[in-house]
Amino acid sequence: MTSLPERGAAPPSNPTPSSREGDAAVASSSSSTSSAPEEQRKDGGPKQCKASILSSVLTIFEPDQDQSSRSGGHASGSYAWSRVLRRFVGGGSMWRFLGCGKALTAADVQFLGKCYKLSSEESSSDSDSEGGHAAFLEDFSSRIWITYRKGFDAISDSKLTSDVNWGCMVRSSQMLVAQALIFHHLGRSWRKPAQNPSNPEYIRILHLFGDSEACAFSIHNLLQAGKSYGLAAGSWVGPYAMCRAWQTLIRTNREQPEVINRNESFPMALYVVSGDEDGERGGAPVVCIDVAAQLCYDFNKDQSAWSPILLLVPLVLGLDKINPRYIPLLKETFTFPQSLGILGGKPGASTYIAGVQDDRALYLDPHEVQLAVNIASDNLEADTSSYHCSTVRDMPLDLIDPSLAIGFYCRDKDDFDDFCSRASELAEQANGAPLFTVVQSVQPSKQMYNQDDGSGCSGYGVSDNIDTEDLDGSGETGEDEWQIL
Repeated sequence: MTSLPERGAAPPSNPTPSSREGDAAVASSSSSTSSAPEEQRKDGGPKQCKASILSSVLTIFEPDQDQSSRSGGHASGSYAWSRVLRRFVGGGSMWRFLGCGKALTAADVQFLGKCYKLSSEESSSDSDSEGGHAAFLEDFSSRIWITYRKGFDAISDSKLTSDVNWGCMVRSSQMLVAQALIFHHLGRSWRKPAQNPSNPEYIRILHLFGDSEACAFSIHNLLQAGKSYGLAAGSWVGPYAMCRAWQTLIRTNREQPEVINRNESFPMALYVVSGDEDGERGGAPVVCIDVAAQLCYDFNKDQSAWSPILLLVPLVLGLDKINPRYIPLLKETFTFPQSLGILGGKPGASTYIAGVQDDRALYLDPHEVQLAVNIASDNLEADTSSYHCSTVRDMPLDLIDPSLAIGFYCRDKDDFDDFCSRASELAEQANGAPLFTVVQSVQPSKQMYNQDDGSGCSGYGVSDNIDTEDLDGSGETGEDEWQIL
C-alpha cells in the first residue's frame, strides 16, 4: 500500500490532473509551511501537498493497466471504487478526516484589509487585491497563532498550569494584539520566512506573549490586570471584559519605570471605544476624534500631535444570536486597511476571526493544546512553528456569538483619518443601525475622556452630573458595560 507523505515532506513535482480539479485551498499542518523550502512556498506548497495526498490515496484504487486488459469486469469495479473515493475526497470529508480544513472556494477573500482573488493565480491589477490561493495561504500562515498551552508556571495562586477549556478568549485577544504589533513593527506585507534566522522584532513580539509573568502580555499578567472585570484562572470571560483587561495591562506596562524606552513597552495608544455621545443606554459605540487625539498626545508625552493607535470596539449585536442586519457591516470592516479582525466565535468558544469569504468567517482557532514554550527575546534561531497555523477553518457568519469586539490599527494621523472616513461611510449605509459611529467631539457635560489619565488609554472623565460612587475604577459606570444594538 502506498504510504501518505510525511509532514513537511516535499511534494511530487508532477501532481495528477485529477488533483488539480478542486477549488479549495488546503494546508496540511500548523508547521509545514514554516519548515518548507522557499521554492515549495513559491510554487504553492499547500496545493502540491493536497495533490500528493490525492495521488497517493487514489493510486491504491487505480486499476493496473495490464491487469485491466486481462479481466475487464474487475477493472470496471476498481474504476467504480476510484470514482467513489474521488467524490469522497473532493467533497471535503477526507480532508476533515486528515485534520485539514477545506474552507475556501473560488470567491474573493477579505483578509485583514487585503482582498485575495482566488479565482486567479496571477497578481491582480487592482493595488488593493492580490491573486491566488498560494498568496493567501502564505499570508494566513504568517499570522501569529496563539493557542491553549499546558505545562507553564502556575497562574498566581490558582495552581493551574494550563488554560485548556477556559482560556480561549484570552488567547484570541492575544492573537489580535500580536497582529497589531506585527503590523506596527514589520508592516502588513511581512511574511514569515521559511528559514532562520528570524527577524529580531518578530522574535521580540513572540517573547511578549510567552506564558510566564516575566512576559509582558502573558496570560498570567492579563488575568491579573483584569481582576476587576471578572477575569480569573479557570473562568471564561467575554469580549468587553477582555478589552478592559488589555487597557489596564497596557496602562500598567507603560507606568513601569523598567520598561520605559525598552522593547517591552507597548508602542501605541489604546482606545477602547464604547458609549454614545449622548450617554444613552443601548446606543452604538462612538469613536470620538478628539478623544483619539488626546490619547495620542498623552501617549507621546506632549512631544508630538499623533501616535499609532489601537482601537478596540466591543459590541453586542443581538441577544441569543447575531442580528442578520449587522452581518454585511461586519464583512465590510475586513476591507478596511486598518482591520485587525474580530474577537468572536461560537457561544462559549472564542476564536480570532481574521477574514471572510462569502458569508463565512475564516478564523484561527485557539482550542488546540500545545506545550508551553519559552522563546527568549534575542534567540533568532528559535523554533516558532507552534505560533503559526496553515489550516484555514471557517464558520457561518450567522452562527457567531453576538458578543464580540472589532480591532483596528492606525499607524498615523492620515491612516486614522482614512479609517474615520471609511467608518462614517459604513455607518451611512447601515439604515439607522450602525456598528459604531464617528464624531469630532462630545459635549463637555458628557466628557468621554479624562485628560489627567496620561496613560494612552481611554477612560471616562468624571463630570459634574455623574456620581463618583458609581464608577468601577476604570472611569466608567458599572452598568454601562455593554451596548446591545
